Amino acid sequence: MTLQTVVGSEISFRPFEAIMSVKFVESKQAATRHTMQRRGPRMNSRVPVRIEWETAAGERVQVAAHTRIVNPYGCMIVLKQSLELEDRVAVTNVATHSTNAAVVVWKGGARPDGWEYGIELVAPEMDFWGLEL
Repeated sequence: MTLQTVVGSEISFRPFEAIMSVKFVESKQAATRHTMQRRGPRMNSRVPVRIEWETAAGERVQVAAHTRIVNPYGCMIVLKQSLELEDRVAVTNVATHSTNAAVVVWKGGARPDGWEYGIELVAPEMDFWGLEL
């Protein structure tokens, strides 16, 4: 039998006279890590895209790029330009001429060819990439 005791910001479990303390923050991080799984299959694929966004000064920027990885809900791209997390962009699949609103959800490290970005499509069509995923 296990006895649970709440003390301040810790929970103590006393199974058979042994004591194990778990901090709430650690428990929350462990739970979050397991719920942040990918929503679909990923495929290494070089799809030509055009990324568009508006700068803080109101200037419209268009950049040609290509994906490295795609899935039904987004992609990973590399750009020389710097974007910030949660920046809103428009992604156009050059091959299919489809455009979708998107959000920058991950920014990787700087590479010789630019920054890696994880882009999440806002309302994706399942055939946006023109690939069978």
